[in-house]
Amino acid sequence: MIGIILISIGTFFREISDSIGKFKVNNHEESNFTMAFLSLFWGAIFFTLVSIFKNDGFVFKFASLPTFSIRAVLEIIQTYITVLAIVGTDRSTYSFVRTITIPLLLVVDLLLGYKVGLLPVVGVFIILVALMMLFLNEGIKKNGIGFVIFSAINAVATISLFKYDITHFNSIAAEQLLITLILLTFFMVLSLFKARENPFVFLKQPVFFLQSFSVGIGEVIGSFGYNYGAASIMTAAKRSTAILWSLLSGKIYFDESELILKFTIFISLLSGLVLLSI
Repeated sequence: MIGIILISIGTFFREISDSIGKFKVNNHEESNFTMAFLSLFWGAIFFTLVSIFKNDGFVFKFASLPTFSIRAVLEIIQTYITVLAIVGTDRSTYSFVRTITIPLLLVVDLLLGYKVGLLPVVGVFIILVALMMLFLNEGIKKNGIGFVIFSAINAVATISLFKYDITHFNSIAAEQLLITLILLTFFMVLSLFKARENPFVFLKQPVFFLQSFSVGIGEVIGSFGYNYGAASIMTAAKRSTAILWSLLSGKIYFDESELILKFTIFISLLSGLVLLSI
């Protein structure tokens, strides 16, 4: 229970950040590039501290460069497309569609020869049926849904490469710190020279500081949740609570419609995610 509570708090803070970013970008108060930079800033601080103060916290092997380089390119694309998805899609629709990543990862595991029981397969079927309900309903706005689908599919590649690198070569802190620094540099350059914005200036303003810090504190709190339960159960909790918070913020702050239908789809997805975690 403690793990699920921590995961829920973590996704709550993430929803705060995404909602602020969506509102500010749509109101032309910050660019997509600055939003991406702010979402990465505190993660870099956290992984830097882990690398410095944890024994063997920073381990990077040059043999990982081929897969690491591919992942870096895919993560740049992933981050930018994800921002476009957050800004252009209803909050609830965004969270719903992102669950595609989980069954796709299961397919990858099957292709790699891992044994999967009957219940996870049933869970995947339920998730796919629930998402079909979402796609086929004409009352649900589908603006920007292509970006969400792409980010959900591309996440399969980035997660798989991440798992491969930390299994065979690098420590988690080293892998994530270097990737985050690459992303920060990329989006800082775009913010400065394309959007004509200094992202560090935004950090001085309370609302943008909250937007940035919420991501960092949310990821830290959520990561502790994994210490209190199986990774599969915690991942299911993370996806489920993220959908729940997005339903609430979508209705309260963005006046999204079809709440009853979306809540029904949420219950279906929750059932599928639970079966996947068993």
